[in-house]
Amino acid sequence: MDFTNKVVIVTGASSGIGKALAQLFLEKNARVALFARSVDKMGEVVKGYPQDRWLIVGGDVTKEEDCKMLIEATVQKFGKIDVLINNAGISMRALFVDVDLSVLKKLMDVNFWGTVYCTKFALPYLLSSRGSIVGVSSIAGYQGLPGRTGYSASKFAMHGFLNTLRIEMLKQGLHVMIACPGFTASNIRYTALTADGTPQGDTPLKEENLMTPEQVAWKIAKGIARRKREVIMTTQGRLTVLLGKFFPGFVDKMVYHHMKKEPDSPLK
Repeated sequence: MDFTNKVVIVTGASSGIGKALAQLFLEKNARVALFARSVDKMGEVVKGYPQDRWLIVGGDVTKEEDCKMLIEATVQKFGKIDVLINNAGISMRALFVDVDLSVLKKLMDVNFWGTVYCTKFALPYLLSSRGSIVGVSSIAGYQGLPGRTGYSASKFAMHGFLNTLRIEMLKQGLHVMIACPGFTASNIRYTALTADGTPQGDTPLKEENLMTPEQVAWKIAKGIARRKREVIMTTQGRLTVLLGKFFPGFVDKMVYHHMKKEPDSPLK
């Protein structure tokens, strides 16, 4: 995995998987542009690394002009873009019958439109470098998860967008990869939105059963180096995708009963 002097953009880089990705690529001698709303937290991420190797850009992926600014600032400092990792994301936990529609719009704005905006402005530079576009997604982009309608919808949309882009650019050397971690010990679990749009503030998941952000970052970097089409990071995830192709009704029931067992599950 030689990323020496490669220019890598990571969105949602202030915590969790994004923080782990930024630090991993810095350790691999890449030049990294970090993008998130919290400039102070990103400052902590890059502590100890030479200033000529990183760029911090504060902004919001839901704002088209902020995403354009990110790309322009990266090219201005580093002269090119080799990898764009669309990592910024938000989750939810509520039944559709109960949820405020603004919650679904928020998830689409962050998870889908954030990916679209950054990819649109970075695409000319990535085509020039024959680089990589990565969407950090979830099994929720392959299989609907009850209690997470907005999350699944946004990830399905991300998959459709990236898979179509891959086909459009088939003859132009662009690498497009969808990365699907398992449940990960990151901030997204605590900021997941409830039915009224407030953060849940706690998580029903057991910490010891989760992937670490560092494990996820390593698998993503390895997938980029090998120019993989997709990286599904857990056995459970791979089985869900495989069985869903042949036994969709069975998988629906399996997923329902699995999600129902979560502490304080909205499923009754």
